[in-house]
Amino acid sequence: MLKSAQFRTPTKICVHGFVTVNGKKMSKSRGTFINARCYLDHLDPEYLRYYYASKLSSSVEDIDLNLEDFQQKVNSDLVGKVINIASRCAKFVANGNDGILSSSIENPALWAQVSGAADKIAEYYENRDYSKAIREIMSQADAANEYIAAKEPWKLNKDATKKQEVQDICSLGINLFRVLLTYLKPVLPSMSVAGEEFLNDSLSWASVTEPLLGHKINTFKPLMQRIEKDRVDAMVEASKEEAFQATAAPLEGALADEPIAAEINFDEFMKVDLRVARIVKANHVEGAEKLLQLTLDIGGEIRNVFSGIKSSYNPADLEGRLTVMVANLAPRKMRFGMSEGMVLAAADKEGIYLLQPDSGAQPGQRVT
Repeated sequence: MLKSAQFRTPTKICVHGFVTVNGKKMSKSRGTFINARCYLDHLDPEYLRYYYASKLSSSVEDIDLNLEDFQQKVNSDLVGKVINIASRCAKFVANGNDGILSSSIENPALWAQVSGAADKIAEYYENRDYSKAIREIMSQADAANEYIAAKEPWKLNKDATKKQEVQDICSLGINLFRVLLTYLKPVLPSMSVAGEEFLNDSLSWASVTEPLLGHKINTFKPLMQRIEKDRVDAMVEASKEEAFQATAAPLEGALADEPIAAEINFDEFMKVDLRVARIVKANHVEGAEKLLQLTLDIGGEIRNVFSGIKSSYNPADLEGRLTVMVANLAPRKMRFGMSEGMVLAAADKEGIYLLQPDSGAQPGQRVT
């Protein structure tokens, strides 16, 4: 179609396989159907960007979101390796040299190694081998951390004669962090913006081999928080609830017409005194279109109740029947007299249906 329309056909189609969760197809019943909104309500999107990048290759393969591996990988790689470099070094530069980096590179060979990986990483990105790019970046992050751990600037800083050496080590650490963050910028744009604020510099691929010398950095602030398991668990539970609501059958009939009222507790329910009542007498009420006057026996006590059931019942058919009434409802003065309770009935568009206890119930018995 493209060719016949004289458009250039694509040289490469970028696709990947399905996303699975914990090794299984996404499922609403298992609570592993996680949509974007639910994820964003609980977790930073850059966590997932990084995790997907660490898994994606140029081939068509499924990507598994293993939630335990997801948490560990983000915490280990981004927080424990990359951000840890800046966190370790920034305070020494800030306290020892007013935030100004050294004017020389302490270890040129290490600097050349880390900054020299730019072309290889760029090629991986261009070829959609994102997982290879991430592995190479983390390999360089390991080298930077090993250098800082071996130098132990926190110990050297205790010796007044080693202050400049501490500055040189930590300044190189900050420069290595800058390079690593530049490599990660395509994957972590938001964290890169926060890193640029700290570095007081714009991150660009073109300047990745040019170190910041005699450059003032700003106060370091944490660029990313660790993923806590309770936040992942909360996301999973929210997904289950969301899936349940989505798959639940829509309400029909009476519940759709009149939803269930607000929840009450047991003590509140027990305040309502429901009693079996026998209809001793039923009469029309002169001047009332809907009411019948019922004389009720609730076990030796007689009550007078007006009830709006006239459209569905002939008074003569009601006499002798059992029903249920609210016995402790405050009396209500009406135009036709005093109503001393309420009988229970259901209703719809077709009619009214008076509640009637099963045979064997006796007037005055409490309904519980």
